[in-house]
Amino acid sequence: MSAPVLIWFRQDLRLADNPTVSAAVAAGRPVIPIFVLDRESPGRWAPGGASLWWLHHSLASLDRSLRARGSRLILRRGRWEEAIPRLAAETGATLVLASRLYEPWAREADKRTAEALRRVGVDIRGFNASLLFEPWTIRTKTGGPYGVYTPFSRACFAAGPPPKPLPAPDRLPAPDTWPGSDDLAAWRLLPTAPDWAGGLRETWTPGEEGAEARLERFLARGLAAYAETRNRPDLDLTSGLSPHLHWGEISPARVWHAVEASAHAHSLSAETFLKELIWREFSYHLLWHRPEMPDEPLKADFARFPWREDPAALKAWQRGRTGYPIVDAGMRQLWHTGWMHNRVRMIVASFLVKHLLLPWQDGEAWFWDTLVDADLASNSASWQWVAGSGADAAPYFRIFAPVTQGQKFDPKGDYVRRWIPELAKLPADVIHAPWTAPPVVLRDAGVELGRSYPRPIVDHAAARARALAALATITRDKVPA
Repeated sequence: MSAPVLIWFRQDLRLADNPTVSAAVAAGRPVIPIFVLDRESPGRWAPGGASLWWLHHSLASLDRSLRARGSRLILRRGRWEEAIPRLAAETGATLVLASRLYEPWAREADKRTAEALRRVGVDIRGFNASLLFEPWTIRTKTGGPYGVYTPFSRACFAAGPPPKPLPAPDRLPAPDTWPGSDDLAAWRLLPTAPDWAGGLRETWTPGEEGAEARLERFLARGLAAYAETRNRPDLDLTSGLSPHLHWGEISPARVWHAVEASAHAHSLSAETFLKELIWREFSYHLLWHRPEMPDEPLKADFARFPWREDPAALKAWQRGRTGYPIVDAGMRQLWHTGWMHNRVRMIVASFLVKHLLLPWQDGEAWFWDTLVDADLASNSASWQWVAGSGADAAPYFRIFAPVTQGQKFDPKGDYVRRWIPELAKLPADVIHAPWTAPPVVLRDAGVELGRSYPRPIVDHAAARARALAALATITRDKVPA
C-alpha cells in the first residue's frame, strides 16, 4: 500500500468545504486524520477555559463524523515540531496537509515544524481553510496593507465571492494499521471542580452539525431584519456563528454563499451581515501585517497613556458588579454562556478602558479566557478599536454612555432582566439607571442599592472628564469638551 497522508486538523474542525480533506482524498492514498494539542508554543495565548471546553466537544464531534466515513481522529499532545514528525515516522507518511494559522506564535511554530519535517524527508502543504482571502492578498493600489476597514471592505467585495463550498466526502480511505491515540477525556479539557460549564452546555452545540444548525436558524429567523436588529441584545437574532467560525466547524465561504442564496440575498440586511464577515477578515489582515497587535497599541502614542491600576474595579467589572445594568448584564452573560452580544461587547469594553481607565489588555485577557469564540485577531483588533489605539479605531473621545446605550438598545429592559434577575421587577424607565428610581419603586421591586445590587462604582460624567483629561496628556488633537 502507498504511503499514507496525514491531515493535520487545527482550526478547521470540519469535513465539508475543507481543502485539506479534499486534497487528501484527491491524493488517492490512505488518510490519517490527526490533531495535536500544543499548549506550550502559544505561550500566554494558549486557549482559555471556555475555549478548551469547546475544543473537547468539537474534537469529539469531528471524530464521530470521521468514524461515520470509515476513519477516525488520532490525538496527540506536545510541541508540533516534535509530535508531527514523530507521527510521520510511525505511520510512514511522506506528506502532511494542514490548514494555515495566522497568529504570530503559530507562524513561528509552523516554521519550526516544516523544518523538522523536511529534515526527515516529509513534505508539508498548507491551505486556507479559515478565511475568505489570505491576509496578504487584499492590498492597496500601492501594494501595501490596509489600515482602515471601509476601503478594505470595498476591495474584498470587488475581489468577488469566494469559491463555492465543496461537500464532505462520503468515505476516507483508511490505512492498514492505525497509530496509537490519546484518549480525549485524559486531556482534561472540561472543568470538573467546579463544573462551571452548565451555561455553555445549555447554549451551544459545538461541532459541524451545530454550526449548520446555527446557520439555518439565522437564515430563517435573523437575516431578514439583521440591519435593523443586530444591535439589539434583547432580541437574540444575531447569527451566533463566531465560535463555529473560529474553530473552523463551518467555512466563511459556506456562510457567504448561504446568505447569497437566501431569499434576502440582495437586501440591506444581507449586505450588512457580509460586511461583518469582512470585519473578521480585516482583523486577520491587521494581525498578519501587525503581529504586535495583541500586546502593543498600534498607535504609538498610546504606549504613554496613563492607565490606572485598580484590582477592585477590575474585579467588579469581571463579575458584573459595576452598578451599570447593561454592563453587568453583558459580563454575566459572558460568564454564563461564554459569549456576549457584539453591541454589549463594545459597551463593556468602553466602560473598562474609559470609565475605569484600565488597560485594554486587561479586558482582552479576560475575554480570552472566558469567550468560546476567543480569537486572537478579532479579540485584539476589537479591543484596540474601542480603546482608540487601533489601526481603524473609534476616536478615544467617543465614550459610550452606558445608561443611554441600555435605553437605546434594550428599550424594555428585557436583556437586563434576563441576566440581572435582582432588577427584574424594575420598570423600564429606570431599569438602566436604578439609582434614579424613587425609593418606593425600589422597595416594590425588592431592590436595595448597595446590598441586593451595587451602586455605580464611578459617576459617568466624572469618569468621562477623567478619560478626556488622560487623553489630553498624549495627544494634541482637539478633544470635545
